[in-house]
Amino acid sequence: MSDSFDAVLIGAGHNALAAAFHLARRGWKVAVYEQAKMAGGAVKTQELTLPGFRHDWAAMNLSLFAGSAFFKTHASDLTAQGAAFVPVNRPFASAFSGGKWCGVATDIAETTRNIARFSARDAETWQRLVNGFAKEAPHLFGLLGSRMNLSAFAYFILKTLRGKGVAGSLDLAQFLLKSPRAYLTETFEAPEVRAMLGAWGMHLDFAPDVAGGALFPYLEGMAGQAFGMAIGQGGADTIIRAMVKGIEAHGGRVETGIAVARILKDGDKASGIELADGRRIAARHVIAGVAPSALARLTGGTEPAFDKAMQDFRHAPGTMMIHLALDSLPDWAAGDALKSYAYVHLAPSLDQMARTYQEAEAGLLPSEPILVVGQPTVFDPSRAPAGKHVLWVQVRMAPGTILGDAAGEITATSWPEAADPFTERALTLLDGYAPGIRSKILGRHVVTPTDLEKDNPNLVGGDQVCGSHHIAQNFLFRPARGHTDGSTPIKNLHLTGAAVWPGAGTGAGSGFLLGQKLAGK
Repeated sequence: MSDSFDAVLIGAGHNALAAAFHLARRGWKVAVYEQAKMAGGAVKTQELTLPGFRHDWAAMNLSLFAGSAFFKTHASDLTAQGAAFVPVNRPFASAFSGGKWCGVATDIAETTRNIARFSARDAETWQRLVNGFAKEAPHLFGLLGSRMNLSAFAYFILKTLRGKGVAGSLDLAQFLLKSPRAYLTETFEAPEVRAMLGAWGMHLDFAPDVAGGALFPYLEGMAGQAFGMAIGQGGADTIIRAMVKGIEAHGGRVETGIAVARILKDGDKASGIELADGRRIAARHVIAGVAPSALARLTGGTEPAFDKAMQDFRHAPGTMMIHLALDSLPDWAAGDALKSYAYVHLAPSLDQMARTYQEAEAGLLPSEPILVVGQPTVFDPSRAPAGKHVLWVQVRMAPGTILGDAAGEITATSWPEAADPFTERALTLLDGYAPGIRSKILGRHVVTPTDLEKDNPNLVGGDQVCGSHHIAQNFLFRPARGHTDGSTPIKNLHLTGAAVWPGAGTGAGSGFLLGQKLAGK
């Protein structure tokens, strides 16, 4: 063995880095090995189009990280290492045909005015929900932030029963089982308000009619109203650079551009890793920040039931990223007000979202994909030369493997050939809401689902959330029953990342929970 560590970590995604950072701060000797040239996984910022234009590769919204237990615990150290955020007071809006739009701002009066243009009753409902959010938030965030084992789940149920009573607890359980459509249609009357909130379900693989998805439109709406959004100053990679510096400052090691060939075992225990260059690294604990399906390749197999669960782990449809360097912000048909929002969703109805999702699930290029249009330079001008802008366009959904085209226009069934025509479809859609957008483009870089997976094998088929969050694969079942803490049948081998509870997003939840568990807090 060439080196020996308390813990070695496979992959430098933000969850693995959070675990390594926490352990290093607790005095552990740690080393992180990443096959890509850059640390960060889906959280990276690069000059993808032209010099001076900094584009977030995949993740842009850092609200979950900025509000996470991990950041609160290590805020002073991370800030000292350069982590910095830019507050966003207008987090999201949706544009509709006919020059209509609706958006959420941290100014409650502004938000209710926006909603009242569509429905006075919905504006009153929004105010009621906001007033009740402080009472509901501890229960919901308590669930999402807790360890997901039987004892923790039982404690959550008991605490909820004490706080809400039997009737209130049953109402909460029913809400957690509802689909976005069921919740939104019984709560709001305006189709546009329903669509504005329903678009958030698509970020986590919850199409309008998928059970268990009501929570996310509600939480994103209420959190956007209460807290706004946080993006990284200079780019989302601010948190990655800070964690890497912090790990190294506390004696740890982060190596990029080197793949891990296999996990070494001593009997029934993990004892280290072997790198692709032949080096063997000894460790008391091995933490694998990989997609579940990759684990058997590294271990050579564990227990049949566990290995099958990892192979059966289901991924969400993929995404395609379009990064644009712009001469100026889009001229939205709905008016200049949309230029002041971080996200503009182009997802005009629940029915359209459901259709798009079904087409992608069937392996078809959607005839009308959903676009999440990010305008980070509205709040952080440092990401582009003076007066210029970057546009972050997330195309949802896109099949990892193309079987056909829902519109019957694109004949290509491989991403290298389908990328250009599908990009043109997305830009034509964008042009319908922001006329003349093509004339503003100074540079363009497209990242297909296969590009995402090639750069980061955890994003199987371009799935940016590393696994569906449907009920059968969430909570006590993420990634598999009995393993929500990242444990595996091999002693001292642990799994982390978005595939492990509490799942996707930039909150570093699984990495921090694992780091606390190993270090004893």
